Amino acid sequence: MIRVLLVDDQPLIRSGFRALLDLEDDIEVVAEAADGAEGLALARTHVPDVALVDIRMPLVDGIETTRRIAADPALTGVHVVILTNYGLDEYVLDALRAGAAGFLVKDVLPEDFLHAVRVAARGDALLAPSITRRLIHRHLAQAPSPARPGPGLDELTAREREAVALVARGLSNDEIAARMVITPLTAKTHINRAMTKLRARDRAQLVVLAYESGLVTPGGDG
Repeated sequence: MIRVLLVDDQPLIRSGFRALLDLEDDIEVVAEAADGAEGLALARTHVPDVALVDIRMPLVDGIETTRRIAADPALTGVHVVILTNYGLDEYVLDALRAGAAGFLVKDVLPEDFLHAVRVAARGDALLAPSITRRLIHRHLAQAPSPARPGPGLDELTAREREAVALVARGLSNDEIAARMVITPLTAKTHINRAMTKLRARDRAQLVVLAYESGLVTPGGDG
């Protein structure tokens, strides 16, 4: 059973998402919160698999809520999905860097919304590669200095770097394994070791780090 926490200051949005989730046999909404502070408290109480968090809320916003969840060792299994009205919102990249597993626009189709919850619960990055490239390209274009290798990048083996680059392009473990001519388990091992060395909480952060370090370039071959 996938356990979900809803965090949004709009009751109508929460009730709409809850109605969809309650129809699914494999998903359970364990709690709802109207702001980030309450959401964080409920996350610590219920330790859900997925927290759906609005990016803009009073008191504690979605970015800070995500950051606090990611920093809490007791909540390492909680996958945060950011909800936004604005698509490529200027704050979405900040949320991903804070530890969000991905993001959804609130007018998402019901079937895509339910699929996203299941993807996040598995621990996969909820990032469409084309959208991610545009988002990070915009960020890098505004950066005052060129991308520089981040901490831990020089510790990666050649195979780990290759695996990270393929993750950043949106490939699954099976696709990475086929590309690298290894087993899916070995691919997963390379990715997990890279995440540890780069101090990435999940695959979404790994994607951001790959672009920001210059390991992969938007529109390029990395």
